[in-house]
Amino acid sequence: MSTERRKRRVFVKTYGCQMNVYDSDRMAEALAPHGYERAEAAADADLVILNTCHIREKATEKVYSDLGRLRDLRSERLAQGGGDMLLAVAGCTAQAEGEAMLDRAPYIDLVVGPQSYHRLPELLARRQREGKSQLDTEFPLISKFDELVRHVEAAPPSAFLSIQEGCDKFCTFCVVPYTRGAEESRPAAAVLAEARMLVQAGARELVLLGQNVNAYHGEAPEGGEWTLARLIRAMAEIPDLARIRYTTSHPRDMDADLIRAHGEIPALMPFLHLPVQSGSDKVLKAMNRGYTADDFRRIVDALRAARPDIALSSDFITGFPGETDEDFAATMRLVEDVGFAQAYSFKYSGRPGTPATGMRGQLKDAVKSERLAVLQALLEEQSTAFNRATVGRKTDVLLERPGRHEGQLIGRSPWLQAVHVSAVDLKVGDMATVEITACHPHSLAGVLALASSRSAAA
Repeated sequence: MSTERRKRRVFVKTYGCQMNVYDSDRMAEALAPHGYERAEAAADADLVILNTCHIREKATEKVYSDLGRLRDLRSERLAQGGGDMLLAVAGCTAQAEGEAMLDRAPYIDLVVGPQSYHRLPELLARRQREGKSQLDTEFPLISKFDELVRHVEAAPPSAFLSIQEGCDKFCTFCVVPYTRGAEESRPAAAVLAEARMLVQAGARELVLLGQNVNAYHGEAPEGGEWTLARLIRAMAEIPDLARIRYTTSHPRDMDADLIRAHGEIPALMPFLHLPVQSGSDKVLKAMNRGYTADDFRRIVDALRAARPDIALSSDFITGFPGETDEDFAATMRLVEDVGFAQAYSFKYSGRPGTPATGMRGQLKDAVKSERLAVLQALLEEQSTAFNRATVGRKTDVLLERPGRHEGQLIGRSPWLQAVHVSAVDLKVGDMATVEITACHPHSLAGVLALASSRSAAA
């Protein structure tokens, strides 16, 4: 595929986690030297990539629904002489379903797993040459991180940086070990080089990504291995990097050094996503989570001792096979004991190939839904209370994008809350000190507390 050909356009739709957002950007970057620029809508694209999630059945069915609409759009374009539009499916659904996806939707041109997207240009060339669908869901010996050298000219104020991929935990409900493979950590030197590049390109905050990010054990520059805590300490020394976050974590990997880092490194934000899934020890054992509810409470106590203002987010599953009323009550007690600023909660969704799908005690959907509604009501109450408690306080806000109103900018507080502020003299990428004046259902409003705020690095 020659770079001398006319520019073609690629549209990437992302489903699911932040790792997929990062991967979508990397796919677009891999295609850019081969003549592809990003389109704003599928209707304008020569190539549409659906970067998929396989965590829940609803997410997978949404992909097939979108594929049907794209097939119709493609047919309309061809009938009007507008040229072809190739369809590609990437990500975890592609990895999990592979040939079955092509059997169900034979009009798909490419199916590529999350470990193989660096081969997209090669697969496209083969599709054009052979005129038939291409499938690549292998786990290559050479890491995609080694294959893709990143070049970014302009980074957003808050940028994602992938440092670890895959998972070795094998929770009985989860497809990640099967779709993303075994844990792999990038060498620390490569992570730091990409971090410096992103900061030089305008990022003020870096969000370190991994399916099990706090299990990071990357090769150290001087030999041996670095933990996530050691990596964060090195990143905190990068000039003009104001904020560091990481997600998603596992309670089993919250070691003492990482907990201390939350109290010792000002750039490490006081907000942590730490999925607990259930408050019942019986359910946690059936999930193969490797900790008890009291283990989780002790981790939270240690984090709050190290960083008193830390806020927590978590994941919860209701209706896991065998969950009784008493088990669900234990989850409610844990939520009441801990208190969460944010949370993601879902009904259990059996995924093909995972051990939980064959467990006894599968619950009716009505029971799952009832418990989910009760849990979400408590979590929403806690989130609202947390946001209301910030009214009247002054806090630093990283301004990330324009608002709907003239002169308005939207940013994030240290606790990841969206904050709307009128800031006509500031710009995206600036750090502003804001006094919070109001709490809305999904955001905060504030006014500038200082006549001048810190500007983004030039």
